[in-house]
Amino acid sequence: MLRLVLLELFKLFRLRSVVLGFAFALLLPFLWALAPGLKEVYGLVLASGWQVVALSLLAGMEFLFPFLVVMAASESLGSEVAQGTLKSLLLRPLSRTQLLLAKLMAVLLYPFVLLGASFLGGVVAGLPHGLGPFFGGTGLGEGGFAGAGLLTPKEALLELLRAHLLAGAVLLPVAALALLFGVLFLSTAAGALAAVATLLLMRLLVAFPALKPFLLTTYLDLHLRPQAAALGLPLLLVYTLGFALLAVLAFERKDL
Repeated sequence: MLRLVLLELFKLFRLRSVVLGFAFALLLPFLWALAPGLKEVYGLVLASGWQVVALSLLAGMEFLFPFLVVMAASESLGSEVAQGTLKSLLLRPLSRTQLLLAKLMAVLLYPFVLLGASFLGGVVAGLPHGLGPFFGGTGLGEGGFAGAGLLTPKEALLELLRAHLLAGAVLLPVAALALLFGVLFLSTAAGALAAVATLLLMRLLVAFPALKPFLLTTYLDLHLRPQAAALGLPLLLVYTLGFALLAVLAFERKDL
């Protein structure tokens, strides 16, 4: 099973959407580091390179990172169908469940690798602004970018690591949902569009207050609200496992 997962990771990281995703994740921090309008838009004058890392995460999680994860998860199966390799894979002595679980593990790892690339790009882009102690905040902790006094590099690093891990957890059910629709439609475009449409529909359901605490989209900003992790993380795990189980059941019964 480990060899199968490694093979699926190798295939995933060769997909065009994944290669482009890494490129965008690495370049986004440099755009923020050079952006002339930060003061007008955010009321921010960069005081530290750590803030560049935070800006990249905040901007990416608005739409870019979820979209890249949706595209990669959908393409992981859709590319097999388009190239005609899926049927040959199923002729090997492995079950459909094993194959889909290997793909699932690969796409669930991808969000953390993508965010790791963004983090690395942010650190490099922020070097000219310094990574030492500074007066202010990362934008992801107490006081936002204004902060609450002197922030040490260790404190800044811990805040950013926590936020990136929470953001990765948020993207797990998004990846599982996209893979589920990839199984249902056996198409990259259709799977991605269906996943995005489902997320948009969930956002509209905030008009029903009783449902809001249980909606996946309520926790898409969990990296900004770590205090909500006690309820948010278990719910995100339930969504991830639920979408994964539905994907396995659908794949077992899918006429290929």
